[in-house]
This record gives sequence, structure tokens and C-alpha cells, in this order.
Amino acid sequence: MEIVNTALAGAPALLHAIPHELLIGGRWRTAQDGRTFTVEDPATGQPLRDVADASPADGLAALDAAVAAQSEWAATAPRERGEILRRAFEIVTARTEDFALLMTLEMGKPLSEARGEVAYGADFLRWFSEEAVRISGRYSIAPDGRSRHLVTHKPVGPSLLITPWNFPLAMATRKIAPAIAAGCTMVLKPANLTPLTSMLLASVLLEAGLPDGVLNVIPTSSAGAVTGPLLRDPRLRKVSFTGSTSVGRQLIKDSADTVLRTSMELGGNAPFIVFEDADLDAAVTGAMQAKLRNMGEACTAANRFIVHESIGGEFASRLAERMSALTLGHGTDAGTDIGPLIDAKSVAKVTELVRGALDDGAVVLAGGSQRAGAGHFFEPTVLMDVPLGSSILAEEIFGPVATITTFSTEDQAIAAANATEYGLAAYLFTKDLNRSLRVAQHIQSGMLGLNTGLISSAAAPFGGIKQSGFGREGGAEGINEYLSTQYIAIADPMAE
Repeated sequence: MEIVNTALAGAPALLHAIPHELLIGGRWRTAQDGRTFTVEDPATGQPLRDVADASPADGLAALDAAVAAQSEWAATAPRERGEILRRAFEIVTARTEDFALLMTLEMGKPLSEARGEVAYGADFLRWFSEEAVRISGRYSIAPDGRSRHLVTHKPVGPSLLITPWNFPLAMATRKIAPAIAAGCTMVLKPANLTPLTSMLLASVLLEAGLPDGVLNVIPTSSAGAVTGPLLRDPRLRKVSFTGSTSVGRQLIKDSADTVLRTSMELGGNAPFIVFEDADLDAAVTGAMQAKLRNMGEACTAANRFIVHESIGGEFASRLAERMSALTLGHGTDAGTDIGPLIDAKSVAKVTELVRGALDDGAVVLAGGSQRAGAGHFFEPTVLMDVPLGSSILAEEIFGPVATITTFSTEDQAIAAANATEYGLAAYLFTKDLNRSLRVAQHIQSGMLGLNTGLISSAAAPFGGIKQSGFGREGGAEGINEYLSTQYIAIADPMAE
């Protein structure tokens, strides 16, 4: 009897139904020069959908629309902005299967994981629907008693939002939602590898009542050519970027001439420290979560497992056993644990890093190579005894590869964890409360998971330090990225 993949069977209708043009000023339209590019399924290499390819002129048209809508949108009541976000949350949640399938098709993650991203991404819509009505200021008497101080917060203004390919829904909602809540209009440039989810989200926001021109979406295969003129345009007042540190550095340089407000969520190289007193079962489970979410294609992914020498062998063998049992396949197939990497370039990078580590003397306990056949698959891999000078410990792997080194003292663990230019996430497993607080104080990261491999939450501030960037998304802090502060000095009302 033939087994039918019911999820995949619904793909053609979904792909046909979603928008595939540019959204500018509330209208879906083709690119001015008529160009398109093709979005592919990374599990098969097969085309999914042609999408309008924005030109620099289209980018400026999108900024025109955002600028035209800014004044009226900023004056919209906070409650109304919040209700739009709440309606969008409800629609996205109701369409969980559509969003999950679309992300699986264009990005590769298994459906079960994609459903988790829908819940996580939608939660930013709900969270900031509540934060929209909590934008506050203060009124105070000057210390000398001769005047009054009024501090208020206003929308920054038109914002350029640049999102990566690895979390197509969540990366969009955690930028769009606070901008909407704050009263900012937007130009969204989604990654050209995974633009379809952002386009479906944009259609949902229009359905939820978002006014024309508040959100404009310009997928493009020429990111620098399209965003460059926007960054030089004085009407743009903010850029928020999630992606590689190298691109982030360039965007910071490009934003200097117009002194743009910038938020940068850049690369990561997260350490995962396991002390000798840790619950080993919990540590291995946490390692699987922190390493393999999104096939390891996450800036928060644990790259460097730093394990006490007394338990290093046992931890490594348990992790290798768990990872070897995983099933690679198309994300829509039942039983798939690990999907493909996003493209051939990513597979080549991971392959090169693993080969380099082996040449340096590392030992393979599981996996270690690309899977033959169609799609961009790499085996879940565990490398033991990785030398400290190996490049795989210095670079962001962005694949399902765990590297294990050992330590003997607490100071050695801290030094190894901080031996990176990055500072986004870190993980720590120990039963000793005093040690956990002491080590956490010394770890150089914007986020830390204590006895857990899952740290992301819409209600918590997401972001890093050092070359992992600056600014925060989510939490009470997230909306502040889209607000400017104004201080008003008021003459003493009691003076005659």
C-alpha cells in the first residue's frame, strides 16, 4: 500500500494562495523591472515559487509609502495598534498548519519544530499587543523646585527591518510587532532564501486591519543594492538587523552618515558548560535542545561543549548515542528528526570545519559527513577531544555538529567559555547554586540558560554583547528600540 504524505499533498494549494509580489503602500505589485527569483526546497533542491525581485527603485518606493503613512500611524491610539496585533496573533495561531508547512518547505525544519516556531513567533504579536498600551513617561519636580520635568516617548519613525532565513516567522514578528506597538512604519527586507513566510505574515497583518503603508515588504536577490539607498536616505530613522556579524559591521558603517538608530542581533558561538555535579541526563537533554534546534542553524546554538574531565567521556558517549539515533529526512515526512541545511554553501562550510577539526586531531563519535543524494543534509555529528586551536571552536558552525573539550577547574571553564569574539548565549549545568551564580557573573553573554537548553521567550530580552551585537528584542525592553525620548522643561506653575 502506498504511503501518502498528507502534509506535502497540501503544498501546491498553499504555495499558489500566498502572495508572491512586493507589498508597497498596501498593494501587492510586481517589481518595477519585472524581475523575479526562485525559492527552493532545501530538502530536494526543487523550486517552490517565483517571487518578485525588488530593485533599488522598489526599495525607495517602499520607503516613500512608509514615510507617507508615518504621521497618521504615530497618532493612532495605542489600544488600536494593540488590537491589530492581537487579531494578527489569533489569525496566525488559527493558521498554524499553513505557516508550519510553509516554513518546512522553504527552510527545511521538521513540521513539529515549525509548529513550535509558529507558537513562538505568534507570541511576539500577543506580547507587544499588550506592551502597546504600556508606553509610559514621567513627570517630576526639578531638584531645585523651580521647574517641572516631563519625559515622554515617541515613535522613532520609518524603520528598515532586515531578517535572516533561519526563523522566517519569529525573526519577522519580533521586529514587526514592537514597531507596530510603538507606532513606527516599516520596510521589511526578508531573506531571499525564505521570503514566503514573511509574505504570508504580511497578508495576515493586512487582514487584521493594519493600515496601508505601515508595513511594506520587499524581497530581493540584491540586498545591498536595495538597502544601500535606504540607509543613505535621511527619512529612514532606524535599521534593525539579524544576521552575520560581518554584514552587521557593514550596516553599522553604512548607517553612520545619517546617524540611524540601530539594533544588531549578530552571530554567536555559545559555550555549553557541564560541571561534574550536573544532572547528566538533564545535561544531555539540554545539549540536544541547545545544539539541534533548527538543525543547529541558530545563533543561540551551543557550539562548544566544555565538560568537566571527570564526566567528559560519559557525556560524549551519551550525546553521540542520542544524536546517532536521529532520522534525517524531508521535514514533512513522519519520523523526521533532522531536516536539511539551507543550501549547498552551508553544507560545504560545515564539511570544511569538521575536516579541519579531524585534521587537528579531533575524534568522531557520531556522524561526520554530508549525506549523499538530493538535498543539503549533514549528519548529526559529535567530535571529541577537539584541540583548542581548531577553527571549529572559533567560528559559528550553523550545523548539527557538537564539539567537546574538557576542563579541570572552574577558572578554566570560564576562560574557555569567554574565548570568543561573540557574546550572545551561553549554557551552564550544575546543581550548585552558588557556583551557578558565580560563574554566570563571569560569563560574557547577553543570555544564559541555567540547567536548560531552551532560553528564547517573547517575554524576555533577546540579544548579545561583544560582536554578537547590541539592542534587545522581546521583553519589556523590546519596544524601547522603536521609541525616542523627549524631555520637556516646564516653567514652575506655582511661580507668579
